[in-house]
Amino acid sequence: MDFGESEEQSAIREMVRGFAESVLPPTIEHRDKNQIAPVEEWKKFCDETGLQGITIAEEYGGFPVDDISEAIIIEELARVDPSFSVFYAVHVGLCSKTITLHGTDEQKQKYLTQLAADKVGAYSLSEAGAGTDAGALSCKAELSEDGSHYILNGLKMWVTNGASADFYVLFAKVVGHPDYGVKKHGGTTAFIVEKAFEGFSVGKKEDKLGIRSSDTTTLVLENCVVPAENVLGEVGKGFSIAMNALDNSRIGIAAQALGISQGAFEASVKYSHERETFGKPLAAHQMITSYLSEMATRIDASRLLVYRAADAKRRHYEEGAPRHTVEASMAKLFAGDTAMWVADRAVQIHGGYGYVTEFPVERFFRDAKITQIYEGTQEVQKLVIARNLKP
Repeated sequence: MDFGESEEQSAIREMVRGFAESVLPPTIEHRDKNQIAPVEEWKKFCDETGLQGITIAEEYGGFPVDDISEAIIIEELARVDPSFSVFYAVHVGLCSKTITLHGTDEQKQKYLTQLAADKVGAYSLSEAGAGTDAGALSCKAELSEDGSHYILNGLKMWVTNGASADFYVLFAKVVGHPDYGVKKHGGTTAFIVEKAFEGFSVGKKEDKLGIRSSDTTTLVLENCVVPAENVLGEVGKGFSIAMNALDNSRIGIAAQALGISQGAFEASVKYSHERETFGKPLAAHQMITSYLSEMATRIDASRLLVYRAADAKRRHYEEGAPRHTVEASMAKLFAGDTAMWVADRAVQIHGGYGYVTEFPVERFFRDAKITQIYEGTQEVQKLVIARNLKP
């Protein structure tokens, strides 16, 4: 088993790290404090790296890379700015990848070409009563009498890139479908919704603890008109599309958690060598070295799980291997818990300075918590793993 990076993966890491370290830091504190989405930074990212289309085929203007490279990109962005990393991960994963996997040629030509340029994508599954319980959607879609369009009504919640996106992969239950009202997720259907569609509007922006520069909003659907040709996949088959998308995106969240851990760790190593107490650097104290060594070990373990899950994802799509559900959940579970643990220790190493915004570990600590919640809570990951354990 080869644990080394390919030349292409190393080149991608170097390019993204260069962008993240030069472009993102000057505006991080201001964006975080004022909850400003990184729209301008996104434009620079598209212009300078061209990596916005990594899950899109070349025929639609994309620049496809392998799945480990995708994880590396998210990791390197999160190492500096977790908010930007999730902005990116949702665009390439939950939106672009889902359209790539399930879209018609016409849908790909219309939407992927724009997403591969500089348009922003989002994904909308959750509702007030349907977060962890994703089958309990209340948003409804009704086919018009002439069959030309659907009318959507409902309120969607917790939508990353909610205000910034141009296009949304959005889920609603089609009234009149044979399974509607019979099965819990009966009639669930995926739609490609444009921000400009009649009856669509962006609602409340959430005031969050962390990843504050990533806009998280509600979406309001009031007799929203969606053309029938914008059904993604088959009517009534949306729940399986949603679950497959979550398998993919959990690897992205795990990579985000890995990047947070790495960023908090590097800041701690730097500080522990610069700060002196009792006549010697912090790094010379046994308790601090114990923290740092365990941080390094947990981070490496997270990285191995994340990259293994990414490769399992590749094998599923390229070689027909079994779905990567368990690998994705294990990576998300361990990397998310590691991010929270490492960020906590990072604050402790910094002491009082770790509790103020002057040092980045305060922000990493706030940003880490969400990796244990979204794309399925840690409790859900444990259920997923347990259900797949066979005697």
